[in-house]
Amino acid sequence: MDRIRIVGGNQLNGVIPISGAKNAALPLMIASLLTDDTLTLENVPHLADVEQLIRILGNHGVDISVNGRRERQGESYARTIHFTCRNIVDTTAPYELVSKMRASFWVIGPLLAREGKARVSLPGGCAIGTRPVDLFIEGLTALSANIEIDGGYVNATAPEGGLIGARYTFPKVSVGATHVLMMAATLANGTTVLGNAAREPEVVDLANCLNAMGAKITGQGTPTITIEGVRSLSGARHRVLPDRIETGTYAMAVAMTGGDVILEDTNMALLDTALEAIRRAGAEITETNSGIRVVRNGAGIKPVDIVTDPFPGFPTDLQAQFMGLMTKANGTSHITETIFENRFMHVQELARLGAKISLSGQTAKIEGVSRLKGAPVMATDLRASVSLVIAGLAAEGETMVSRVYHLDRGFERLEEKLTRCGAHVERVSD
Repeated sequence: MDRIRIVGGNQLNGVIPISGAKNAALPLMIASLLTDDTLTLENVPHLADVEQLIRILGNHGVDISVNGRRERQGESYARTIHFTCRNIVDTTAPYELVSKMRASFWVIGPLLAREGKARVSLPGGCAIGTRPVDLFIEGLTALSANIEIDGGYVNATAPEGGLIGARYTFPKVSVGATHVLMMAATLANGTTVLGNAAREPEVVDLANCLNAMGAKITGQGTPTITIEGVRSLSGARHRVLPDRIETGTYAMAVAMTGGDVILEDTNMALLDTALEAIRRAGAEITETNSGIRVVRNGAGIKPVDIVTDPFPGFPTDLQAQFMGLMTKANGTSHITETIFENRFMHVQELARLGAKISLSGQTAKIEGVSRLKGAPVMATDLRASVSLVIAGLAAEGETMVSRVYHLDRGFERLEEKLTRCGAHVERVSD
């Protein structure tokens, strides 16, 4: 099993190309089930989750062809993938596939909308919380779907003639449920209004792609999304937006180590709140013609308190990385997690590097230390794993991160991108 070896102490200087967003690519890929024409997606990252979803879509009858080209900066791939689903050959998403990636449950929306039926396995547990599918079921029921849960599967059927548009207000913000209901409503009869909808850029990206396919969606990026159902969707060509979580992660890595890095092919509007927190920690962040420049020289890291919230708040997917940054702040900071109940599993691993962190409910108190020391650590989930990388970049000596398959789910060629900017990071195969 692969591990990541880090020898800390080097500043980061250079250019890091930002990949397409995993959290945007996955729902966009699933949208290919809504049409019998070809959906072409550009800037698709090469990640374990993307490859798993390709296998899942193939099970439903999607024909997939991939074109890759090397980025001009050298190390990551920006792929163009063509998805064509002439016929859905199977409306069942089995447990052995869904259990490997929760987002695969989202196929329930397009399958139900296009075929009038879907049998999708419940996704099971999750390392960072229960993440129940209640909101998906409630929302689809509001669109007149009949849903039964039996033997660990959600069995959904639409009325004869298809789903029926309705008004549904989410009791709490859910990105995944917003994706699913928006996709399902595109082919429903009548108009659907989604209240308290997620406002994340990835939701906007999906809506824009669906509109290019012939959907009639307005209000994306606001709490109220309106979808006027259409009879069918066509193919389209769409470019996946930049990964804001990758952008924020590398910005924090620069803030942690010092240096001067251009984050290329991304933009500040995707994560204003997170970038402002990194500025308060002592980094200079400016927009450039090619992306974002992050600089930290001289002064140490300042303590900053944050609370995670749905967009446009501080992203929960950057919480662990920010905690890694705060371990070396000159003072005490507090991080409150409001989205997932079990998202502090990285605390004990950061403590192995010398961090001083205490927990009280959903709030972590981080007392900054002057030095971290390398040690063997273990990744517990995707974002926690990269927080260990950030801490390792500033630790004295060697840090060895195991279970890096978590990293491969969401960070494309991380060790190569960091190495090109002067870090000592390498993948080690046992």
